Amino acid sequence: MKTHVFFVDKNVDDLNTYPHILQAASYLQRGELVAFPTETVYGLGANAMSTTAVENIFVAKGRPSDNPLIVHIATKEQLHDIACDIPPVAHTLMEHFWPGPLTLILPKKEAVSPRVTAGLNTVAVRMPNHPIALALIQASGLPIAAPSANRSGRPSPTTAKHVLDDLDGRIAAIVDGGATGVGVESTVIDCTTAIPTILRPGGVTKEDIEQVIGVVDIDRALVEKGAVPKSPGMKYTHYAPKAPLIVVNGSSTFLQQLVNEKRANGLRVGVLTTEERRHTYEADVVIPCGRRNDLRTVAQHLYDVLRAFDETNVDIIYSESFPNEGMGVAIMNRLLKAAGHEQVMEK
Repeated sequence: MKTHVFFVDKNVDDLNTYPHILQAASYLQRGELVAFPTETVYGLGANAMSTTAVENIFVAKGRPSDNPLIVHIATKEQLHDIACDIPPVAHTLMEHFWPGPLTLILPKKEAVSPRVTAGLNTVAVRMPNHPIALALIQASGLPIAAPSANRSGRPSPTTAKHVLDDLDGRIAAIVDGGATGVGVESTVIDCTTAIPTILRPGGVTKEDIEQVIGVVDIDRALVEKGAVPKSPGMKYTHYAPKAPLIVVNGSSTFLQQLVNEKRANGLRVGVLTTEERRHTYEADVVIPCGRRNDLRTVAQHLYDVLRAFDETNVDIIYSESFPNEGMGVAIMNRLLKAAGHEQVMEK
């Protein structure tokens, strides 16, 4: 299969009638796979109502079958095709955060393919805040199931090149709309529980949500080692670069000592740091990932940096850790998953 790449400027005045958008939408209508940009990462889209189309996502990604997919919509009218018994708290969250990087878990309608929901009686839905994504969904006339457009386990794609690197020849088309913005996936919150529960931290923080609806719970698996996650997909290792990654909880001096020990044994060592500390470390490869004084920039560049290490032939990567609050919760969640939860604590 040849993967077609359509270059689309997100600033085009009328994206809804733009030829490349209409062509990509026709692929989706035929049950084929199309990667497209959102404000978080690139998604790999298929018709959420077609089990055959959705099955192609799992094949292309090598994705475990018990890992549910998020359905993307462009209008609230589409929501009523896939969800029912929508609680008031969900409507409040939509009013404040849609379109945007917040996914709501809601009771599903039977029309949604069971492959989307992994057999659960709920469906994950969001409305992306990206003009190309919204135009493509509207042009297709379909709700679009779309996980990240990468091979399963790899860092999520924030550019069309990342998608092509992982999925060239496996999917029908990529809509190249430039680099994404937020950089980490959407926050997932279960609205079917008595107290809404965050299942995955992401582009909307716990603090952001609590300002709108009051106290929310956090899935125990996000804070307790060994706890079984409520969301099936959260149990898998994700985002991993090719070299082993270890998260370091400690001072810059401690991290440098770890680097020195590995280099003394003949290994090439990489360090993931921030702009403020990029000249602090002596290692074979040092890559800054945003600014520590603005953690949203760290989130924005995280996956790009993890992929950049793959081009360096390092044997091991040490990463600084980040405050476990605000956007730092999502960053640490992704880093620890990329590291297979390998971390070192300074004594």
